[in-house]
Amino acid sequence: MTLNQLKHDLPAGIVVFLVALPLCLGIALASGAPLFSGIISGIIGGVVVGLLSGSHTSVSGPAAGLAAVVLASITKLGAFEVLLVATLIAGFLQLAMGVFRAGFIANYVPSNVIKGLLAAIGVLLILKQIPHAIGYDPKAADDFSFAQANGENTFSSILNAFEFITPGAVVIAALSMLILLYWDKTPLSKIKLLPAPLFVVALGILLNILFGQYVPQLAIGQSHLVDIPPLDTANLGSYLRLPDWQHFANSDVWVVAVTIAIVASLETLLNVEAVDKLDPHKRESPPNRELVAQGVGNIFAGLLGGLPVTSVIVRSSVNIHSGNRTKASAVFHGLLLLASVLVLSPLLNLIPLSALAAILIMTGYKLAKVSLFRDMFGKGWSQFVPFAVTVAAIVMTDLLMGVLIGLGTSLFYLMRSNFRNPYSIEQYRLHIGDVIKMELPNQVSFLNKATIKTALWDIPEGAKVLIDASNADFIDHDVLETIQDYRVVAAERKVQLNIVGLRDKYQLSDPIQFVTALDKETQTRLSPEDVLQLLRDGNERFKAGRWIKKYYLHQADATAGGQHPMAVVVNCIDSRTSPEIIFDAGLGDLLTIRIAGNVISKEIVGSLEIAHKLGAKLIVVKGHSSCGAIGLALKNEHAHSIGAITGKIQTAIRQCQCSVPHVGTTDKHLLEQVTRRNVENSLAEILQSSAYLRGCIERGEMGLVGAYHDIAHRSVEFGELVTPDSFDRYLAPRPGLAA
Repeated sequence: MTLNQLKHDLPAGIVVFLVALPLCLGIALASGAPLFSGIISGIIGGVVVGLLSGSHTSVSGPAAGLAAVVLASITKLGAFEVLLVATLIAGFLQLAMGVFRAGFIANYVPSNVIKGLLAAIGVLLILKQIPHAIGYDPKAADDFSFAQANGENTFSSILNAFEFITPGAVVIAALSMLILLYWDKTPLSKIKLLPAPLFVVALGILLNILFGQYVPQLAIGQSHLVDIPPLDTANLGSYLRLPDWQHFANSDVWVVAVTIAIVASLETLLNVEAVDKLDPHKRESPPNRELVAQGVGNIFAGLLGGLPVTSVIVRSSVNIHSGNRTKASAVFHGLLLLASVLVLSPLLNLIPLSALAAILIMTGYKLAKVSLFRDMFGKGWSQFVPFAVTVAAIVMTDLLMGVLIGLGTSLFYLMRSNFRNPYSIEQYRLHIGDVIKMELPNQVSFLNKATIKTALWDIPEGAKVLIDASNADFIDHDVLETIQDYRVVAAERKVQLNIVGLRDKYQLSDPIQFVTALDKETQTRLSPEDVLQLLRDGNERFKAGRWIKKYYLHQADATAGGQHPMAVVVNCIDSRTSPEIIFDAGLGDLLTIRIAGNVISKEIVGSLEIAHKLGAKLIVVKGHSSCGAIGLALKNEHAHSIGAITGKIQTAIRQCQCSVPHVGTTDKHLLEQVTRRNVENSLAEILQSSAYLRGCIERGEMGLVGAYHDIAHRSVEFGELVTPDSFDRYLAPRPGLAA
């Protein structure tokens, strides 16, 4: 801890202390426990848990969420001293949970529920503090459950409050909220040791003193101020309640202990997860260490006469919004609680509850901003509904019950999503025809059986179907039976079925009835126009990032006995322009000739003639953007053997009428212009050099087309297929080309 951190932590600790003090007393009262048991737990939560915890932001103490459990437990066990035994046992249980790393359960709480928890606490802070802000301070009004111990509920308390308005409290609360809202715009905000909440408390005390002297009708009575019972410092032992050990073997005590351990642990893990999201530095609190810290804290609480402790979201959020840096603020707040009962009670009893209410209302506003609800709504119903249900449930019940309801709602949407979208299904066109592919997700449960069965049984007769389970780590037995049954249905409907990727443990062999590799029959059936369209479709998939899984092992096996390519591509040597990838082709689909600048030579023409012998139906000459060979030609580079390439490209440069000042330029438009012209020249040279290929084109056995590949946009633009009618344009003499 550094001095710079401490100057933030000390003021934050003071603010948390001011908020925690009345809450400790109110929760003790709502729990039916001695008032000082709440203070004792606040001290333990601050000092003991604060020192042991790994969280920089969480603040622990008695929690409203446990008030109902404690009240019912005291009634069931008959005495507070018996409850202390249960609290002690609960502490050891939590300690064991932390040692055995049970904190992982926090990772399974969806973020929409966590955000709902934070927003609900914000709403509750506002609703619960409105009565205090206008001067109505009933006992047990700080219980954060919907139904309060005094017989009222959250909303009836607000309605009743307007019958007991205290003008002075309203003035202090309104002025305090204005100060908190505009604090950053005042010169006082530059004083680091004077946080806005501390100033508000001091101002509240001062205003009430002035009201008493000069405006008596606005003076706030003692019932609307903080009330710390007087303490006899000479007889501190009389305030400590000790556990009644003779009830240690009582089964009811153990039932209560397990209940407290589970509820306190869940509430702690949820709160720690929530405050980590609030932390501006996004530090991660170790959940297992937090359980250990809470366990030790509850052991101390059981031994010294305190209420059960948990991480408390209200104090933690106030801690964060007060600008704390480390857990020193939590420890300091605990020390202040200890000092308050020893020496500070006369001063603290001057604080108006309406000033504290203003602090909590503004904290609630920060937690439950309208923008949060708007953002969650924008994420769709599956995120917004669990969030909104969590908020409503916490406000209408209590924290733990509300979170459980929110989790149930989130689980419903998860199951609904799993049920409705257990797979992805798409249909795509390949050289072997249309293929329907069903890809299974990582987990396939029995909930997916109905939709998978419906989708498979709806596939028309004669189709080619591929079920890909490569990504599925788990497939429920019911779904496996459905797939097995479909094999029979597929055979009857003349459906060619491939099943790939099933794990060996399922003992269901992968049937392969078709392979996405060209055979002689399919190759013969294809026309040049068909092949050109297949290349266009493949490039569209590449552009969209939806390339087809290739199953190369199957293709390698299928093509081992011979090749039946559908096209030959004259391509540049550029490493970014691989035709197999750009056209989303499989093994055996393409013959690729690579030559810098896709220029033509006698050897390349011979290779193209061989391609026809192998059954290829289309010749593609493909240039591309940012071509290095074109760039060298524009720079007039002829050194060594490079001139054999750049010399041919010079023809295209002259045809583009590039003047001398352009030599060496890197202008993209010029590069594209020369590249496209160079492709046209290569097409012409192929036709001029090979009467054999001209004859193939005339008979429709083979097609010839030029293409331009824009690397940045991933797109390939094809020209028109060369036809006998366009031969004259290409066969006309061109300077530098073969006659």
